[in-house]
Amino acid sequence: MSDQPGGAESEPAEPADPPAEEEPADPPAAEEPATEDAPAATGPAADLAPPVQKTSRRRRVLIIVLVGLLALSACTVGGAWWLSERYAGQVQRIPRVFDQIPEQERPDKQLGEAGRAMNFLLAGTDRRSDLATTGEDAAAPAWVPGAQRSDTIIMVHLTADRKKAYVISFPRDCWIDIPGHGLDKINAAFSLGGPPLYVRTLEHLTGIRIDHLAIIDWDGFIGLTNALGGVDVTIPETSYDFHNDRTWEAGTYHLYGQDALDYVRQRYGLPRGDFDRIQRQQYFLREIMRMTLNSGTLSNPLRLARVLDAVTKTVSVDDTMSNADLRSLALSLRGIRPDNVIFMTVPTAGTGYEGSASVVYVDEERAQRLFDAIKKDDVDSYLAKYGRPEEQLGTAPA
Repeated sequence: MSDQPGGAESEPAEPADPPAEEEPADPPAAEEPATEDAPAATGPAADLAPPVQKTSRRRRVLIIVLVGLLALSACTVGGAWWLSERYAGQVQRIPRVFDQIPEQERPDKQLGEAGRAMNFLLAGTDRRSDLATTGEDAAAPAWVPGAQRSDTIIMVHLTADRKKAYVISFPRDCWIDIPGHGLDKINAAFSLGGPPLYVRTLEHLTGIRIDHLAIIDWDGFIGLTNALGGVDVTIPETSYDFHNDRTWEAGTYHLYGQDALDYVRQRYGLPRGDFDRIQRQQYFLREIMRMTLNSGTLSNPLRLARVLDAVTKTVSVDDTMSNADLRSLALSLRGIRPDNVIFMTVPTAGTGYEGSASVVYVDEERAQRLFDAIKKDDVDSYLAKYGRPEEQLGTAPA
């Protein structure tokens, strides 16, 4: 057990140079539209007009074009299905996550109807491995007993109407009861019992049934950030990360893989330690969503393909989520915008020590109100009455 909040962390690699733009493995057959990634042709050749053709040749060309358009129209549904199968098929499945949790100990399913509210549990792991541990390229197991903890712990609540999402972070040092192991830091659950105990612990703490689990390691995080072409962040105050011997000057940065990882993982040298790190992670996630939805990613086939490749190749999900489930989820969330994604931190009651370990105490009364609101699918009423726990993300964090 570490005497610093959150225990030991994996040592980051040397910062990488910004990656070059790469084409996806299997880009769509259609020609890429003109964007900043692929500027339109200029110069004399662009002004050349095609030569006049004979009438019979024009007819043949017209017939070919019409046949092609009809074929394309006929294949639209099938093509969309094929693309979704391709991307969904790249997602690695984590076996038997929920099979190992006694059903009698699990909370009830939320609302219990088709289109019901759903709860996802996310884990960012600090696995010390030279090989990827999550995603399609995983060459090492995602969990080895005692080898890693869940460095980032997030629950995502999707409302039944799929119009809003609530992202609740749990400080990794929360002092809680881990089923079968007694009191410990919440991030120890993953290390002690892998994905099943991680899910069981969060269900035990919140009384909320987890529908699905997703895990990403730091290699996956770097790949996703690079696929987006980097993310802009603003740092309002200069800080020194003595763990990585790195000074972050106040200013705006465009961060790629390893630099982005250093930013979201820093807690040493920040005024509130892990609480500031949580706010940075939430801020970074919000910026990723803003970039994805507002910067032309969805309208640029090649850029969208890169992002989909990165997400589906680097994230692992539980094996109860089929390809059809992933397609259905993606379609149901198409109307969500960044303003409808609400970030918060579980209510806490201060910090202290348990033995030599620095811990964070959950405010049980306030947290229970939040958990009850999630179970009722009525978080807005909770926020109207009690406000947002811990963090207001109106400005960039330290």
